[in-house]
Amino acid sequence: MAAAVLLCLLLSAAWSPWTVSSEEQGEGNTFREELLLTPLRSGDIAATFQFRTRLDSDLRQERVSHYRLFPKVLGQVISKYSVQELHLSFTQGFWRTRSWGQPLLQAPAGAELWVWFQDSVTDVDKTWKELSNILSGIFCASLNFIDSTNTVTPTASFKPLGLVNVTNHNLLRYATLPREIVCTENLTPWKKLLPCGSKAGLATLLKAERLYYSSYHSQSVHIRPICRNADCSKVSWELRQALTVVFDMYSTGLGKRDWSLFKMFSRTITEPCPLATQSKIYVDPSGSEKDSELFDVSPLTQLESQVPVHGERKLYTVYNLLEPGVFNTSRNLNIALKWKGGISESSPPQPPVFHAERYVSGYGLQTGVINTVVYNNHPFRAFPVMLLETVPWYLRLYIHTLTITTKGKENKPSYIYYEPAKDRQRPHLLEMLIQLPPSSVTKISIEFERALLKWTEYPPDPNHGFYISPSVLSVLIPSAATMRTDEMEESPLFTTLFPSSDGSSYFMRLYTEPLLVNLPTPDFSMPYNVICLTCTVVAVGYGSIYNLLTRTFQVEDSKGGGLVKKLANVIRRIRGVPPL
Repeated sequence: MAAAVLLCLLLSAAWSPWTVSSEEQGEGNTFREELLLTPLRSGDIAATFQFRTRLDSDLRQERVSHYRLFPKVLGQVISKYSVQELHLSFTQGFWRTRSWGQPLLQAPAGAELWVWFQDSVTDVDKTWKELSNILSGIFCASLNFIDSTNTVTPTASFKPLGLVNVTNHNLLRYATLPREIVCTENLTPWKKLLPCGSKAGLATLLKAERLYYSSYHSQSVHIRPICRNADCSKVSWELRQALTVVFDMYSTGLGKRDWSLFKMFSRTITEPCPLATQSKIYVDPSGSEKDSELFDVSPLTQLESQVPVHGERKLYTVYNLLEPGVFNTSRNLNIALKWKGGISESSPPQPPVFHAERYVSGYGLQTGVINTVVYNNHPFRAFPVMLLETVPWYLRLYIHTLTITTKGKENKPSYIYYEPAKDRQRPHLLEMLIQLPPSSVTKISIEFERALLKWTEYPPDPNHGFYISPSVLSVLIPSAATMRTDEMEESPLFTTLFPSSDGSSYFMRLYTEPLLVNLPTPDFSMPYNVICLTCTVVAVGYGSIYNLLTRTFQVEDSKGGGLVKKLANVIRRIRGVPPL
């Protein structure tokens, strides 16, 4: 009974139906854009862009022929493939939770795609494959490499974030490509989905040269249905585009904690997007400290907003770009943060309430152990965590060796689901609901054996290793600051992707590091050396002799060809041919 209660709390308490405020209940599409600047304790700074486009039409029941703000290409994909929800992310780097704190929206390294389909889809696997190929072309990515060997169907880790609470998990597909490299080819089509593109508004700061010269970069697309009015009699579709980038203090900030828009992006803001109904910039002057402002923000503004973030209320400085007085006489806005000091760099940073790490132990190329360590640093509250493990088929898991220990004692999971892998067909899938005591460290270990692949299954650089998808941890963390559900629409975008139904806790999804595992690799250089040596011997040795024995010599000048004629006659005598 207790296990069922914990599972219901984790899976269903974090989501609630979405409603739209009264000012946006009119017909027509809307577009909002936001930027959040958060100085980190390490001296770095995180910039989080949020773009929200709403389509006031139900793509599931009506056919839309005119798109004003919502991208037509995505609307057609949703209608054709009967998509209920779509979540796609491209990430370069890893979010360092211990140094940077808890992220607003974390994504795994590489590419991640998970989709909920409508119940009208008969063949989910076929539709999933076609959809991944279409998205591969739209975003210029390698999503076409998603197949049955890296696709799983989670039962409890991923719930719909939109209006409909689907219970049939067979309509869900989840896949990751941890080796996917993110570059400007993925950023360009992502920016083209915006109503103003990169010509106006906050998107003008998205300069590829600066974004990819950073410690962490993640861009994502989230599509879901939401309620258009209070009684949810009408349905709208929401496109949420998010981009998070972390600039390093030493490589970008030149060793100083002072930041500005021009210092980060080499650009400033000249005008808001004319199609946006809301365009704001939020600045956190306190950084990672509580009840203290470590930065002086300029230019001065009178707007402030207190927002609950990660269970605590924080005060943000707000710039409303739609107000005429925000821009100076030169139509230029360059927000600057000047560090006032007051923080001891030698003191250890306060650990986050919840974080995890993952690593491989063992020696040799036959067996090993996958270890996942989960930390609950809350002083007096315990909470459950849903753990999702996806392991490729060529790592043979020994499920009987699964051990979960907390404070030196065995910790039995309240819920466990395991789907074994099939060679060259599907990966391992392991889901567990684990209770984390307060101020505890929980370690999950499982042994595996490496398989020997066929020589055609190795990548071009087999000695680099094989990437293993990161673990996914979903958790409801107790909150000290409450938020009412009727305030969701008026709240900033960076706080409303994972709403909580009662406000007593907040939902968080974290990802561990992707693993790099070496497999038994044959010596691919030996066939290359043998082929090169054989071809050289044949070409130089046998080729020269055969050429001399089969060539017919003809003397063009009988008077002046003495030496050539003698050499030809010698060869003809050896062959038994009359001399010339």
